[in-house]
Amino acid sequence: MANTQQMANAIRALAMDAVQQANSGHPGAPMGMADMAVGLWARHLKHNPANPQWFDRDRFVLSNGHASMLIYALLHLTGYDLPMQELQNFRQMGSRTAGHPEVGHTPGVETTTGPLGQGITNAVGMALAEKLLAAEFNREGHTVVDHHTYAFLGDGCLMEGISQEAISLAGAWKLNKLVALYDDNGISIDGSVQPWFIDNTALRFVASGWNVIGPIDGHDADKVAAAIAEAHKQTERPSLVICKTHIGKGSPNRANTAKAHGEPLGAEEIALSRESLGWSHAPFVIPDEVYADWNARATGHAAEQAWNDRFAGYQAAYPELAAEFTRRMNGDLPAHFAQTAVDTVVGAHTKAEMVASRKASQLSLEAFTAALPELLGGSADLTGSNLTNTKSTPNLRFDMQGNVVKNEAGVGGRHINYGVREFGMAAIMNGVALHGGFIPYGGTFLTFSDYSRNAIRMAALMKQRVIHVFTHDSIGLGEDGPTHQSVEHAAALRIIPGLDVWRPADTAETAVAWSVALSNHEQPTALLLSRQNLPYLSKRDLGDISRGAYVLSEPKDVGLKKKAQAVIIATGSEVQLALAAQKQLAEKKIAVRVVSMPSTTSFDREDVKYKKSVLPAGLPRIAVEMGVTDFWWKYGCAAVVGIDRYGESAPAGVLFKHFGFTAENVAATVQAALKRQKA
Repeated sequence: MANTQQMANAIRALAMDAVQQANSGHPGAPMGMADMAVGLWARHLKHNPANPQWFDRDRFVLSNGHASMLIYALLHLTGYDLPMQELQNFRQMGSRTAGHPEVGHTPGVETTTGPLGQGITNAVGMALAEKLLAAEFNREGHTVVDHHTYAFLGDGCLMEGISQEAISLAGAWKLNKLVALYDDNGISIDGSVQPWFIDNTALRFVASGWNVIGPIDGHDADKVAAAIAEAHKQTERPSLVICKTHIGKGSPNRANTAKAHGEPLGAEEIALSRESLGWSHAPFVIPDEVYADWNARATGHAAEQAWNDRFAGYQAAYPELAAEFTRRMNGDLPAHFAQTAVDTVVGAHTKAEMVASRKASQLSLEAFTAALPELLGGSADLTGSNLTNTKSTPNLRFDMQGNVVKNEAGVGGRHINYGVREFGMAAIMNGVALHGGFIPYGGTFLTFSDYSRNAIRMAALMKQRVIHVFTHDSIGLGEDGPTHQSVEHAAALRIIPGLDVWRPADTAETAVAWSVALSNHEQPTALLLSRQNLPYLSKRDLGDISRGAYVLSEPKDVGLKKKAQAVIIATGSEVQLALAAQKQLAEKKIAVRVVSMPSTTSFDREDVKYKKSVLPAGLPRIAVEMGVTDFWWKYGCAAVVGIDRYGESAPAGVLFKHFGFTAENVAATVQAALKRQKA
């Protein structure tokens, strides 16, 4: 029989040793949660260390990601490709044991955690994806989607407001296969949490529709395992297991203190802790019998093989479904996607409709959601404004028993009402994408991207295909005033590394933006869309739109047979102003090229030759965008028509004149730039 105490002590020893060697890290939480880990990983977790990406594995999320040595110890001990040398190089350059767990960097890590509260929210997204895939693909006698999502979380996760957004939605969605284990140790960086965290956590979760188990002794692995087994009986509610623990368990002088949280214990205290725990082994030495107790390779192989056998039967009975499931879980787009994208863009060009770009987005989505069943939409209580719903995406609903409500054709909803929860929506979408099987997108107003910004950053860091639909992108929204009028948000999003940002000017550019976003397998996208109607812009060619910027109009297009003297760069709703200014300038025999730049991020990735072909050297460049001007100087602009203050509450047309977003002002700005160049 396994020695569960020694199994837990192995985690404690590795946490102490790695943090001490790095002279940096958090030993207390891994030491406190070690027995919880035994109760879950040794008794319940379905995983295969030899194949970390096996489709039907359980998902484990360490929401309190500062406790990273817990998961690194578990991955090493259970047989993942994480040798002891990596633990010895904890927090060092080039190691696979970063300060906080990073997905794609360490085998077995399901999501990047560290920003507290987002891990449990990712877990909600994973559990939702599992439930929706099970409803879509499982058939009687053929269950191919059947796994749990587990999350460890601490006081810090619960203090972050996003946690309430997450647990509320998990309860509403009846995610019965989600099990969260709360490390209730009462300590944070500043000490005992009692003066600032007095929530009745159990009642808070009960009020949100969860099943709550405990408090139990979190240092009794058997009780933890029994609590998890109890949670598995739930058919309608997610479960929270409250585990009372001692931070720094085993440390005679640091246990139950903030000192155990975020600094090495020190050589003397580690020696005392080893004695206290009855662990006599040298640093980074694990006895063979402990390795044997932890090794999950045989059980993992058996679990995966059993699933492979079930999936083989499923393939024989439902070959098309099996192929579709495999495609979706691999993240591949269907073979017809390229043609669908071309048809959608060409269709938009042919119809040449004058609509708001938010409506143009919905028109594109009608085609893409019909063609791609993996598109899972939603909105933060702004569906009628964001226009993220389509004929193919009825609202997602659950019945009283927790089942996905399906229509007469047996199809469930694909549009999520997230409620007023922008941050939660963004982090849940990350979890859905991480799980696999869906491409999530969700909408809100651009100014509210501030709420979800850190989750957007995490999507970029994790290289996840998540699409944010941000409407009401400028002062053009009008009377709602400066609280809702975005001026700095486009620039703020563009500086997030790895985030593709599009601000399209018409229906064709919007369709291209969507097709590029869907093709970005390892990159999130933000679409910035207008509330006001925009005219369709005549184009000679559609091919270069996807490159982020292209020549929309040359002097000859407005009757001038001479080379351009200046270039106007514009995005979104302001491209029409650039074209109008070009015509005014042509009447004065001033030749101007107009460049539409729907995606600065895409254009920045182009080669130098293409960039020079669009923005020739020697010509003054004038940028036009209803946003802060600082961003545009990177393109060597001679002038920028922008807005470096907050807006006003007034009709859009009044605001445009007040802030100088008129063809006359753009033309005058170009003339002034040309005069300065001559001087």
